[in-house]
Amino acid sequence: MSALTIENGAAPAVEEPPDTGARHKLTAVTGLAALSLDAMASVAYGPEAIVLVLAAAGGYGLGFTLPVTLAIAGLLAVLVASYRQVIAAFPDGGGSYAVAKAHLGRRTSLVAAGSLVLDYVLNVAVAVTAGVAALTSAFPELYGDRLWTCLAVLVLITGVNLRGIVESARAFIAPTAVFIGAILVLIVVGLFRDGPVSTAASAGHASVLADDATTVGALLLLRAFASGCSALTGVEAIANAVPSFRAPAARRAMRAEVALGALLGVMLIGLSVLISRFGLQPVEGVTVLAQLADASLGHNWGFYVVQFATMVLLALSANTSFGGLPVLLKLLARDNYLPHVFGLKADRQVHRHGVVWLAVVSAGLLVFSGGDTNTLVPLFAIGVFVGFTIAQTGMVLHWRRERGPRRVAKALLNGLGAVLTGVSAVVVTATKFHDGAWLIVIALPVLVLAFEAVHRAYGRIGERLGVGRIPEPPHRERSLVLVPVSSLTRLTSEALTAAVSLGDEVRAVTVCHPDPEDVAATEALERDWALWNPGVPLVRLPSERRSLGRPITAYVRDLEATEPGTRVTVLVPEAEPAHLWQRVLQNQRGAVVAHAVRRDTNAVVCRLRFRC
Repeated sequence: MSALTIENGAAPAVEEPPDTGARHKLTAVTGLAALSLDAMASVAYGPEAIVLVLAAAGGYGLGFTLPVTLAIAGLLAVLVASYRQVIAAFPDGGGSYAVAKAHLGRRTSLVAAGSLVLDYVLNVAVAVTAGVAALTSAFPELYGDRLWTCLAVLVLITGVNLRGIVESARAFIAPTAVFIGAILVLIVVGLFRDGPVSTAASAGHASVLADDATTVGALLLLRAFASGCSALTGVEAIANAVPSFRAPAARRAMRAEVALGALLGVMLIGLSVLISRFGLQPVEGVTVLAQLADASLGHNWGFYVVQFATMVLLALSANTSFGGLPVLLKLLARDNYLPHVFGLKADRQVHRHGVVWLAVVSAGLLVFSGGDTNTLVPLFAIGVFVGFTIAQTGMVLHWRRERGPRRVAKALLNGLGAVLTGVSAVVVTATKFHDGAWLIVIALPVLVLAFEAVHRAYGRIGERLGVGRIPEPPHRERSLVLVPVSSLTRLTSEALTAAVSLGDEVRAVTVCHPDPEDVAATEALERDWALWNPGVPLVRLPSERRSLGRPITAYVRDLEATEPGTRVTVLVPEAEPAHLWQRVLQNQRGAVVAHAVRRDTNAVVCRLRFRC
C-alpha cells in the first residue's frame, strides 16, 4: 500500500474486472424465455392442426388424436436429444447449418441455412398475425386495422430486441410464465373433470366434423402427424443461438433445450388427453384451445386468462426468430455467404443488422398477406423440417466418425429422427403445395444461389486483395494532391494547408463551363489567386457540359496515365454546418466530386470537413 493511501486513510482501490459482456447474455431461464416462445406458442395450434385433419374421418377419426400426439411427442424427444448433442458438438451455434457444414458438405449446409432463414422469417409473420387474430377475435372493431396492428407489434418486438437479447428475455419472462402456468392449470383441472364444465364458447358455431367413418387410412394419419408437427417449430432455435448464452454456454443451452422439450411434451400430451376425455369436436370460429379452457375451467375469468395469455404469447413468439436468426446470419457472414456487416455486433451484444433485416423482410410479408394468418400458414414449417432432416442426418455421420460409448445407439436415434422428419417434410410440402408451399420450393433454391453468388464475390475480392498471402513491403511513392476549388474562402485556405501537409505536390483545380457567367467567374478567381499567391498552381479544367465530376475524373485519369509512379489524392473541402437542418442549404458539390472520383478512378478520396 502506498504512503499516500496510508496517510489519507483510504482503502486501496480495487480494479474492476473488464466487462466481458456476460451480463448481456442469457442464462438457462432467460434463454428459455427468449428462444422458446415459438415452440411454446405452438401448443395453441399444434393439437388443433391434428384435430382438423382427423375430423375428415368423423368422430372415429378424432379417436386417433392422442396416438398421433404421442407419436409427435416421441419425435419431440428424439429432436431434443439430438439437439442436445448438436449443442455439445457445435458450441458456436448454427444448428443444422453447422452440422451440415461439418459432415454433409457445403451445398447441403447452404440448403439447411436457407431453410432456417425462410422458417425464421415466416415465423415472425405467422406469430404476429396469429396474435393479432386472437386480439381481433376479442375486439372485432379492430379487424379492419389488423395490418397496422401487426406492424405496430412488429415494431415493438424489434425495438425490444435492439436493446439486447437479455432485455427481450426479461421482458418476456412474465408472459411466458403466465402462459405455461395457465396451460398446466387447465390440464390439471381438466384431468379431474368427468365432463365439460361449459360449452358456451362453442355454442352456436357450426361443426366442421365430417360424417362418421369406420376406418382411418394411413395417409390421413400421416397428414395429421405432419400437420401436428407444426408444434415442433422452434425446437432448433436454442441450438442455433448457443453463443448468446453465458459461460458455460453449451451446458446452459442444453438445460434450456431439455426444459423446453419437457414443458412442450407435457402440454401437448395433456391437451390431447383432454380433447379425447371431453370428446371435443372442431367448430368454425373457435379454437380447440378455447374449447378446452371453457370445458376445463368454465366460461369465467380463468377462460379469459388463458385466451389473453395465448394471444400475447402468440404475438411475442416472433422473438424466437430475433434470438436465433441473427446468430445464424453471423455464421453465414463469417463463412462469406452473406455480407460481413451481418457479423458486426453493436452494444449489448446485439447483431443489429440481422435484427433490422429480419424486421424489414417480415414487414414486407405482413403487407403482402394483409395481416392474414391463413395466407402465411401454408408456407410455414416446411423449412424447419428440412433443417431437422439435415441436422439428424449429419449427426448420424458425426457418430460414425466419433469414438465413444453408445455411439451406435445415438446414431440409430438420429437416423430414426432423420427418417421421421424427412417423411414429414415431404408430406407437408405435398399436402400444402397448391396452398402456397410452392413458393418455398422456389425460394429455397434461389436463396442458396444467392449465398453462392455472395461467396464467389468475396472470393474474387479476396483474390484481388491477396487475402491469406504475405503482401509486398510498403514503399514510398511521389504524392500529388488535387484540391477542387470554386472560390477563394477560408475553406480554400484550410484545404490547401491540409493538402501541402499530405503530398509532395499540390494543385488546385477549378471547372470552367462555356457560359459567359462561368467564364467571368473563373477569370476573377484566377486574378484573385494570382494576387493571393498561395504557392499552389490553379489549373483550369474546361468542360463543354454542365458537369462537375467528369472534368475532374478525366484530369485524374490523364495524370494516372502520364505519371504512373505518382499516387494521386483528391482532397474535397466541405463546410459542415452547426445544425443538422442547415445541411439542406448546402449545394452538395463536394459529394458529387467525391462520388465521381471514387467511381471512375483509382485516386484516393479525402473529404475535409470544415466545421462552421
